[in-house]
Amino acid sequence: MLLAIDIGNTHTVFGVYKKATLVADWRVTSMLQRTEDETGTQIRLFLTEAGIPLKRIHGVAISSVVPNLTDIFSMMARKYFRVEPLLISSALDLGRAIRYDDPSSVGADRLCNAVAGYTMFGGPLIIIDFGTATTYDVVGGNGDYLGGVIAPGIETSAVDLHRRAAKLPKVELHFPRSTIGKNTVSSMQAGILFGAIDAMEGMVQRIQNELKSQREKKAKVIATGGFSQFMAEHSPVIEQCLPSLVLDGVRLIFERVNGRPHKRA
Repeated sequence: MLLAIDIGNTHTVFGVYKKATLVADWRVTSMLQRTEDETGTQIRLFLTEAGIPLKRIHGVAISSVVPNLTDIFSMMARKYFRVEPLLISSALDLGRAIRYDDPSSVGADRLCNAVAGYTMFGGPLIIIDFGTATTYDVVGGNGDYLGGVIAPGIETSAVDLHRRAAKLPKVELHFPRSTIGKNTVSSMQAGILFGAIDAMEGMVQRIQNELKSQREKKAKVIATGGFSQFMAEHSPVIEQCLPSLVLDGVRLIFERVNGRPHKRA
């Protein structure tokens, strides 16, 4: 079995794969204060509750956008699973060209999304990841990573609005009944959420237009990340919602690079 780990700025997601099947997954808060022992103990508890013995894990692969946590999880993998973890980056053989000025600056999660999306659907693709940031990753018809867009995330925007405006409260993120708010909370909810929908749909149209000018056909739009299902329910632009896309990409890259479970240390 493979333990796939997606370390984000806000949350870390663990997934256990038996071949191509995701048999269990968990989401926790990304905490810089955790040690490798605390992390290992937590994962061991998750595995025990899922009925998965530690000895069944023969490979660990990590996608991370938090360097300090990358080190902690790498040490955890060596200590608790006795394997050298595969760290996802543009330096690996991903089987696709990265058309970015500096390929090394593309986040590992974005590369995983691109690889998994193209493997599942072909191209071109627009993959929207609703996380701490809302990212748009564009994959060409030939599978090349063409680049993308980075925008503030939905929850990030809501928190920042509350912090910077003294009289604006922290609000729950659910869609109000109407765009025109009758109180401060519903007005903020409309601005944050309907604004996010309109921004997303407008950005997708811009990307589609640019792809058309490059003689690419219309791209399929996929959503992933913590808010993906929430947003997909309110926009017909999103054609497919795959919350575990990054983990699928971690697995696919692991299989391509390694071909078999990592040799035990």
